[in-house]
Amino acid sequence: MEVLFAAPIGALLIFCLRIVDVSMAMMRMILAVRGSRGLAALIGFFEVLVWLIAVGQALQHLNSIPHVVGYAGGFALGNYVGVWLEGRFAIGVNVVRVISRVPDDATTGAGGQAVARMLRREGFAVTELLGKGRENDVVMLNIVVPRRNVSRVMRIIGDSDPDAFVSVEEVRTTRGGYIRPGGRKMPFFSNP
Repeated sequence: MEVLFAAPIGALLIFCLRIVDVSMAMMRMILAVRGSRGLAALIGFFEVLVWLIAVGQALQHLNSIPHVVGYAGGFALGNYVGVWLEGRFAIGVNVVRVISRVPDDATTGAGGQAVARMLRREGFAVTELLGKGRENDVVMLNIVVPRRNVSRVMRIIGDSDPDAFVSVEEVRTTRGGYIRPGGRKMPFFSNP
């Protein structure tokens, strides 16, 4: 193994190892923040094993510019890959909050009620509240969805009421209620 890392291909191996360990570090941190302690610990174990090999080999070849550049480049690309992976996995649950005007003319079918109808038709659970805005009555909608469905919910809202105010927040802990990913009922699971 020492001969392999001493060769010019060793710089590429260090580069690849750094991509793997930094990507794992990003996923571990995100999972830890979201309360998945066990999975974060497991990923951390393998992350450190990979890191030890990479840093050990890089330190043995500090006089080699390709090895040093491979170590630094792997760290940089590992951050990019880690963020990309987290986006692809779309781990977690989000709440989409919508504030929409109540239309003056109920026959137009626009506004918050129309958004709620469209979302329910697509299988999403929606909580609808009436409120007062600065100038008009408003409908406030709360939609709790798996993060991977947020873009779909945003499209439906944009198609139904392009003037609605929309915010998306990450949900850390849930208890009770239902999520409707793709139209099926699924109870929320509480994080300890």
